[in-house]
Amino acid sequence: MASSDTVTAQEYIQHHLTNLTLGVHPEKGLGFAHTTAEAAEMGFWAIHVDTLFFSLLLGGLFIWLFKRVADRATAGVPGGAQNFVEWVIDFVEDNVRGSFSGKNPMVAPLALTIFVWIFLMNLMDLVPVDLIPHLFGQFMGLFGADPHHVYLKIVPTTDPNATFGMALTVFILILYYSVKMKGAAGFAGELTLQPFGKWGIPANLLLEGINLFSKPVSLALRLFGNLYAGEMIFILIAIMYSGGIIMAAAGGLLQIAWAIFHILIITLQAFIFMVLTIVYLDMAHHTHH
Repeated sequence: MASSDTVTAQEYIQHHLTNLTLGVHPEKGLGFAHTTAEAAEMGFWAIHVDTLFFSLLLGGLFIWLFKRVADRATAGVPGGAQNFVEWVIDFVEDNVRGSFSGKNPMVAPLALTIFVWIFLMNLMDLVPVDLIPHLFGQFMGLFGADPHHVYLKIVPTTDPNATFGMALTVFILILYYSVKMKGAAGFAGELTLQPFGKWGIPANLLLEGINLFSKPVSLALRLFGNLYAGEMIFILIAIMYSGGIIMAAAGGLLQIAWAIFHILIITLQAFIFMVLTIVYLDMAHHTHH
């Protein structure tokens, strides 16, 4: 962490909340943003490299871990890793059986992927806020980059691009199965004939349309908001380390307390995203009467 005499608290917070952004700058062309203003000027098509890297890395870790355990699974006395993986799978399957009444072999694997992947991405919030960004800045400094202008966010779920990407994928599945199971006419009827019948089609369409589109928005914003707030608290606690021995000691205690409490939050948010996905897909498989 940079000391308070070299960077202000506002600059420190802003630095930690800025993604490693690759895009086309109107004046400088293709490259990485060196300031938050440059990142904003790159526009909509700029890529958050850190979000992509860590989300794909953690997704790959999930696949590798579960495949490795599956390849080594034994019918005898299972090891710790097999016990853990089987517990997670049983936990997800219990939730699918309790919330999904249709028949679709895709739902359980999807729910498992959502729960574990989001949990791993959320778990990155427990890594000290300065550790990996500092190491990355020093590494980039070997290639001539200014470490103070090297941005890196390691928690993908604090980036709305990631949470909205997952939520929109779920939304596409909702639309797909709504049309597949009910037919285009049946799905259109749900949007236009409920709850006031054929004489209230405009009101029906407005209410059902809001209800439909609120699903991906609520999924994305709930996950993003909770993890963003958690990250912000860790950053504010980290600032205390520059305030002297007493403040640093208090910051250490607060960091431990918040990390313990945050374990509940990161698990709960992964669980909520999974359960709502199951419920929404169940609704897509059944016709409203």
